[in-house]
Parts: sequence; C-alpha cells; structure tokens
Amino acid sequence: MATGAKGCKELFSEVIETGLCALCGACTGTCPYLVYYKGRIALLDNCALLKGQCYEYCPRTYIDMDVISQQVFGVPYSEEELGTAKEMLMVRSTDASMREKVQYGGAVTTLLSLALAEGFIDGAVLTRTSDDKTPSPFLAQSADEVLQCTGSSYMACPVLGRYNQIPKDNGNKLGLVAMPCQVLAVAKMKKDPPENRASIGNVKLVIGLFCTWALSPDRFYQFLKENLDLSKVKKFDIPPPPANRFDVYTASGRTSFPLEQIRKFTMPTCTYCLDMTSEFADISVGSVEGIEGWNTVIIRTDIGADLVEMAKKKGKLQIDKLPSANLTHLKEASLLKKKRALNEIVKKSGDKNNLLYVGLSPRLADKLLA
Repeated sequence: MATGAKGCKELFSEVIETGLCALCGACTGTCPYLVYYKGRIALLDNCALLKGQCYEYCPRTYIDMDVISQQVFGVPYSEEELGTAKEMLMVRSTDASMREKVQYGGAVTTLLSLALAEGFIDGAVLTRTSDDKTPSPFLAQSADEVLQCTGSSYMACPVLGRYNQIPKDNGNKLGLVAMPCQVLAVAKMKKDPPENRASIGNVKLVIGLFCTWALSPDRFYQFLKENLDLSKVKKFDIPPPPANRFDVYTASGRTSFPLEQIRKFTMPTCTYCLDMTSEFADISVGSVEGIEGWNTVIIRTDIGADLVEMAKKKGKLQIDKLPSANLTHLKEASLLKKKRALNEIVKKSGDKNNLLYVGLSPRLADKLLA
C-alpha cells in the first residue's frame, strides 16, 4: 500500500525477504551496499539512508498504475487485457539467415539493429547468454553485438543493473530490452528520474518481452548442469500448448523435459505479477502461438510505431495482421494472469484492500478479483 519514504531496510523486509524480488537489477549497479550474487540480491553492509532509490524504483514496491500510465502514455491505466496499445501485428525479419539464429521471428534483433544503424539509439542494454549458458546484462553497441544476444535462457537476469552502471555524464541514446517487471521499474524511473546515473531521458526505446514466468538463475542453472552438457547446447525453447515441454537443442538433436519439472524453478515473485505483455513498453514482443517463425508485436507508443514503420519501409520486417484467434487467445491469457496474480496477492496480504505493490482503482480491482 502507499507509504512514505523508505530505503534499503524496508526493501529487504517488504520485498527481498518475502519472495517478491524479481531480480530486475534496479537496486544494483550504483549502490555500494546492494549487489547481485548467485541468483539473489545481497546486502554487503547496512545502509543508513531513510529514503533510497533502491526502494523507489523496485517494481515490487507500491506503484499507482494510473499515475505511471499517465507518465508513459498520457492516459490512466487501461482496463484492456493487453494494456494501452495502438496496433497488434504479426511480424518476422526478412533476413532468412537471421531467422535461423534468433528465437522466433527476429523482431527484436531487427528493430534494435535498425535503431542503431539509423542513429535512433547508440546502444542497447539487453541479456546475453554466455557459452556456459548463464545469462548476464550486456550493453550492445553494434548489430553484431545485438546478434550475440539472441535466444532466451528463460532465467531471470538483472538487466537494469547494467543500465545503472552507465556514467551520469554519458549522453548516449539507449534502448532497453526487458521483462515486464523491468519495464515497470523503468516506468517508475521515468516518473521520478534518478540523479546519480545516466539520464533516464536518454532511454529512447523500451522493447518489452512477453513473460508468463521466469526461472531462478541459481536453482535452474544447477538443474541444467546436472542434466546436460551445457557446452553443446545451442538453444532453449518452450513450444506453445499443447506441447507442455521444455526443449533443449544441440547439434545431435533435441532433449525435452516435462514443463511441470521446470516450473518448480519459477521465481516466487512471478506468482504475484499481473503483467504478461510488458504493458509499459514502447513495443512489446512475443511469439505467435501455432505459427512458427513469427513474432507477435504490440505497438504502444508513437516511438514504437515510428520504428516499426521505418522497418517496414526499409524492407527489414515482413508484417501481417495478427490472426483474430491468436489475438483472442492472447487477451484471454493476459487477463487470466492478471486475475490469478491479484488473487494470489490477496492471499499473501490477507486483505483484499491491501494489494501490496499494486495500486489499482477499487472498481478495477473488484473486477479482476471477481
């Protein structure tokens, strides 16, 4: 619920120690006390600050959704299943060789590469998976470096910690590729800009990814090491229903694990997340269920619309209408996530009037809890 100024002590007691931490990285990178260590946020020493940006920008501390939506879109928080949106499309890269390397249709890689080539951004903070298959935040400053970050590990990664490390006097224009929780943290930064790191005004593009849940980078990585030769892994994938499996691809073929075996490594905070489609991004990107090699793209802002239109005019993206059945299913899945998360939040707080970090109008809260 809404509170006064708080700092590191409250961040630990209200978020980290209660299983709400999303490992977004917003509290790391510049703070001398907080660091990311082995799949968790660790406290190196006691912090005496009564008010801290660590608490302020955390996506699991209180946020008035109407206020943030006004900041990003100029309108109150949308009651639509997918949030504020201008257009929903089905897209894929026109570069066949790129499509062989990327997770699905290559929309994110194509848009970032174009934004770099056109000087729209000078660099992009995103996730890169190393040869040993551990994810880490990375600042890509060329199309080749963007291509190094293709694919998904499905593990949480403190991407915003890398943004926080960019010096205050750095004037480079930035892009961010982030999960819904990280996009929410960026929206909070835009509302009350940080003073001791690169200007949030320099973040010119936020591409948000669809996410149902993320996996613990510590526990899940240990599982992978025990069951696979990670040096031979080329790609991870979770195919759409009814497959119900986690696929691992190597040069010799595919190894699959039942999805139920994988879900036990889900981050606890994902249970309490309402956002499946990164609702506060400029562009949101996911797969197209049942249509291999394509991305679903939700255009949310003028900036996002301009970039996609540029990609279309330059022949970088093949664009089609998202089939109505896919759109309907996406809306249903997004609404179901909101309802489940809000009900789990009430179970955790014990009071339907205490939605923890989520600030919704009473009418919308009642609608989702019904």
